[in-house]
Amino acid sequence: MSGVKELGYVVYEVSSTTEWEHFGVELLGMQLGEKTSDGFTLRTDEKAHRWIITEGPADDLVVTGYEVADRAALDALVVKVRAAGIEVAEGDADLAAARKVERIFITADPMGNRIELVTGLADAATPFESGKMLGTFVTGAGGAGHQVLLAHGVPRETYLHFYLDLLGFRISDIIIEEMSPGVFADLIFLHCNGRHHTVAFGDLPSPKKTHHFMVEVTDIHDVGAAYDRCMDAKQPFEMTLGMHPNDQMFSFYVFTPSGFSVEFGWGGLIIDDKTWEVKTLDRLNSWGHRAPGAVAQLLAAAPDPHGEAH
Repeated sequence: MSGVKELGYVVYEVSSTTEWEHFGVELLGMQLGEKTSDGFTLRTDEKAHRWIITEGPADDLVVTGYEVADRAALDALVVKVRAAGIEVAEGDADLAAARKVERIFITADPMGNRIELVTGLADAATPFESGKMLGTFVTGAGGAGHQVLLAHGVPRETYLHFYLDLLGFRISDIIIEEMSPGVFADLIFLHCNGRHHTVAFGDLPSPKKTHHFMVEVTDIHDVGAAYDRCMDAKQPFEMTLGMHPNDQMFSFYVFTPSGFSVEFGWGGLIIDDKTWEVKTLDRLNSWGHRAPGAVAQLLAAAPDPHGEAH
């Protein structure tokens, strides 16, 4: 394999580790990994961690860790990135130990997002166990999940060169939807394994580096249960239950305590590169995924079947 094989982990810097621990464990159903000097880790499978939460003011993504198949593939990838004139530094033993990987190199994409290229993400000493879920999270060959990042005015050809030509991603598809007259949402989706996309990019109006991270589950009932837990906890939603036309994910979007979102979904499409055809679609959602405020207005405006005034 000439590039990255999966999204191994993400690191978020958050202003309230207490709120985040409750959000990740009690609402999303993740397992607390371990406490660290400046935060904690979260598990979604047999790996030591998939999310690393650190305390700080950013309330945003600060690191994406991409795993490479083996030492030889990592060495080849580092040579390739450096040959393109991009700085790559090897991480020291302390950083490798903190990330629980065998080897680690640090670089950055054209938007300035810190990228860690690693091998050997370690398993935890104990099996994964959620106190909330019926099933499990979908990881394995598809990695930790997917994330949508903000392009922040960087030309598409610039970041595609980095992700496609250097890291080895492939284009899954593109969605261009006219949200209002003359205003378009334009996103491109990339994959590095069978998961429909591991990363996507759009120039959305947000100051953050990330729009959302998606976690997928094996049991559709866990989507509904997590939806109810978030609602009961009055955790603000970005979008209600719905489905995407490209990856066919049935999901909802809930805001994290840091203000970006988590997509919690089931049933994501698996890509076979031998038969997959790249397409451009004209809508982000097949159905649902409505803003909660719009739903509240519709419900409030609906006639009362008993003839009682609202």
